[in-house]
Amino acid sequence: MWWTAISSKTKLRVGRLVKAHGLKGAIKLELYTDSPDQRFKPGQVLELQVPETSEWSGKTIKVLELRFYNQSPVLFLEGIEDRSQAETLIKAILLIETDIGELPEEPESWYDHQLVGLQALVGTEVVGTVARVDHLPAQDLLAIDTPNGEVLVPFVKQIVPEVSVELGQVTLTPPEGLFEVNLEGGAQDEN
Repeated sequence: MWWTAISSKTKLRVGRLVKAHGLKGAIKLELYTDSPDQRFKPGQVLELQVPETSEWSGKTIKVLELRFYNQSPVLFLEGIEDRSQAETLIKAILLIETDIGELPEEPESWYDHQLVGLQALVGTEVVGTVARVDHLPAQDLLAIDTPNGEVLVPFVKQIVPEVSVELGQVTLTPPEGLFEVNLEGGAQDEN
């Protein structure tokens, strides 16, 4: 979940509207949260992240209902009653405001804003800093800023066995060559 700091509050990215569903204003939803029932409960107000030129710029929407059709989430919104209205919201990112100190419900879960800025260690060597978290369909990736550029590290337990927000670090056990090639400035000729 991407974030934007606002005093003691954070805006969490909880989903993206991807496609109109049916004729009555429903919209298919790409989830960026592990708690859809909590984040999309009836009455929940969501901020829209859209281009400034959009008619929805600076506006919020209210959830009527979240349903699942063939395991795909579909969102019904207040005031969106037909397909043409729904299509004006396609590609909108949905944000909620929450306290920065609020922690995810699961023990080994973190919000993106808790990971960004942590030092990345391989053994005892600091190899860089977490710049962002990329959420891809197959898995999440940690983007690590190093002195010689960015390295994308799969955010899986085998490669990132330890995250310590308290200590300000993530411990990495990357596959051989992942950081070495980057830290040497690229692959070397073996001639």
